[in-house]
Amino acid sequence: MIPPGAAAGAPTAAASAETHGALARRLALAVLVLAGAFALLTFDQHGISNDEEVQHVYGRLLLDFYASAFADRQAFEYKNLYLYGGFFDLVAAAFERAGVAEGPALWDLRHLLSALFGLAGLAGTWLLARRLGGEWAGLAALVLLLITGSWSGAMFTHTKDIPFATTMLWALYFSVRVLDTLPAPPWRVLAGLGVALGCAFGLRIGAVFAVFYLGVGMLAAAALQPDGRLRVLLRAVLALLPAAAIALVLGALFWPWAAMAPDNVLTAMSAFSHFSFELNTVLDGRVMNVGEVPGHYLATYLLVRLPELFLAGLALALVAGVRAAPPLAGAHGRRAALPWLPVVLAALFPLAYTLLAAPPLYNGLRHFSFVLPPLAVLAGVGLVHAWQGLRSRPPLLRRVVLVACALGVLGQAGLLARLHPYHYLAYNRLAGGVHGAVGRWEQDYWASSLREAVLALNAHVVREGVPAQGYTVAVCAEPLQAQVWLASGLRATRDWWGADFYLSPTHMGCDQALHGRVLAQVVRAGIVLAVVKDRRALVGEERRPR
Repeated sequence: MIPPGAAAGAPTAAASAETHGALARRLALAVLVLAGAFALLTFDQHGISNDEEVQHVYGRLLLDFYASAFADRQAFEYKNLYLYGGFFDLVAAAFERAGVAEGPALWDLRHLLSALFGLAGLAGTWLLARRLGGEWAGLAALVLLLITGSWSGAMFTHTKDIPFATTMLWALYFSVRVLDTLPAPPWRVLAGLGVALGCAFGLRIGAVFAVFYLGVGMLAAAALQPDGRLRVLLRAVLALLPAAAIALVLGALFWPWAAMAPDNVLTAMSAFSHFSFELNTVLDGRVMNVGEVPGHYLATYLLVRLPELFLAGLALALVAGVRAAPPLAGAHGRRAALPWLPVVLAALFPLAYTLLAAPPLYNGLRHFSFVLPPLAVLAGVGLVHAWQGLRSRPPLLRRVVLVACALGVLGQAGLLARLHPYHYLAYNRLAGGVHGAVGRWEQDYWASSLREAVLALNAHVVREGVPAQGYTVAVCAEPLQAQVWLASGLRATRDWWGADFYLSPTHMGCDQALHGRVLAQVVRAGIVLAVVKDRRALVGEERRPR
């Protein structure tokens, strides 16, 4: 039926909006499919991270705990891993024990599993942004997160951080759904919230942030009621009990140590608030101990790591939020803004926490990867809101803006392609790009480039021939990170003085720790990421580590 006054055959405004929305939805699904294909094609190109060996051992020990009917408790004595949940590591160790992968393939399997979590985070970001801002906002948020190297590059090797960030994002998504459906959320929403929270607690105690965001949202929802606020709040809390039960069961399953004593959770919270150890980080060229980082550490790394278009979207979201403040004075405006509350908290509260508390931090954004999806949601909505504000502007201006955004996406994608598979090293122009970041900001802190360096060493010694006694290789990382890929006759050693070869990432100048003739380099975008050194001809003091 054509509305009165509309020309026959002309689409209505609603139909046109639906058509454009369907286009955005199809584009988003296509982007997700391409991201999935990329993950499947490249998951086996990444090196082992520094923490990955101990994480996997922890997963094996947790399996032993359950296989022994809770008698084998070595998992709770292994380093400080008991302070973490073992969700991801349990899954990976279970695949290993089932015979799915072993040897080098085991680590590729871990990277595939981590990448699947990263893809789930991309999908959740899209769903959350489209729910709050529409189809185009969903597409924009998805693209922004995908072109952020700290997500799309990290999702293969950051096997604690990306799974945790993804579970936190899904907990946020279902928190928004809960606030939309109070006082009686559907069972599907409650089940989703419980699973997301349980898995998040099964990775890190930082999941208390998600509970805080939901709690503040529920208090705000009750405060918006004209009367009976306490009754409404109690009813909402009771409605969430099934979700809480699911979360407690899953949390205890994946993090059994936390369930063994009432104060274990508090012990973990205290440990992560004050931990410090002998490790250095770098902030704008200043090297410091992790316990000495200033409160603006996280904020500064966000400024130099997020793509320029991402930062522009956040600025536009801030402007839109300021302009929307006056309508919030009315009850209708506050109710409309309620679903945004947990998202804004998820994006800004961790940032405020680090600014005020200045907790020990290192590796740039790694420990706060979970702020990236909610920030992408806000930035995506900010870009789309600004674009909609240009409807009354000249078409030429709109085209210029559209081309600028497209160039921003393509330029960032090109940078990631040049860095592949090390695109978690991407920096924006505020840091001087990847070249300006060298020596001033964290580089290949996971030593992922060692895998490629090992392959270069293998090729060299195969051409020469390996003597019967073999060769020893010193590694500026955990020995396993090289040993897994080393050819027959080569073995990683902790005897740096006597080592025949030296493998090192250039991060924090570790490549300068030993002398030797450079045989090969791992280079991306003109940046040397790792070196292979031949030390066999060195004698006497030339062999001394610096």
